[in-house]
Amino acid sequence: MAASKKILLVEGEADKGFFEQICKSLVLDTEVRVASPKDLEGVRNSKQGVFNLLPTLLPLLLIEDGLTHIAIIVDADYLVLNGLGYQKTIERVSDIVRPFGFEFDQNAASGILYKHSDGLADFGLWIMPNNQDEGMLEDWIKSCVNVSEQALFQQATQAVQQVSTRKFPEHLLSKAEVATWLAWQKQPGHGLYAAITDQLLDNQLPLFKELELWLCRIFAQETGQ
Repeated sequence: MAASKKILLVEGEADKGFFEQICKSLVLDTEVRVASPKDLEGVRNSKQGVFNLLPTLLPLLLIEDGLTHIAIIVDADYLVLNGLGYQKTIERVSDIVRPFGFEFDQNAASGILYKHSDGLADFGLWIMPNNQDEGMLEDWIKSCVNVSEQALFQQATQAVQQVSTRKFPEHLLSKAEVATWLAWQKQPGHGLYAAITDQLLDNQLPLFKELELWLCRIFAQETGQ
């Protein structure tokens, strides 16, 4: 199913391109495969698609020469729109991983970790945007915009807010703002990954560093395999 022994599972193609670039910046690209559910034979790309695939992936950690590390990144989404939100997302993931021996780590310094009693690498969970609030990847991006990009980003948000007949719902406002901002860059039409490749984000901000530390914590662990 997977060429790499280390898998970072994300919701879809846009997320995949974005996190591939972050992993490259951390020199994790030679070890970690960033994948969407469909890349791993899942039925569809989505948050639920990630959850549906976990019971297939987790047993591979117990097989010799199988997977050694698994982490997932999903959006919190919004409770008012029947999304799980932050707390219910944790509960949902906990219910999935517990039968495989993983228990929530209350002492994790960054991101969310589930520890295993038999020496397996920790299972990692990051809930966008910040493991606390409702929202999505684009809200994380908005929180990390470089100072040099703030003026342009503010213009993009104002332009979106001034659209008189929006065709998108309110909860997708952040997606529209980020997409508009990226469309005004030197090479319009690129995906979310351009925020990394074009150095549009401040990688010294606490939220950015926390994500990097979590990725390194998960995928740099040694295992008994």
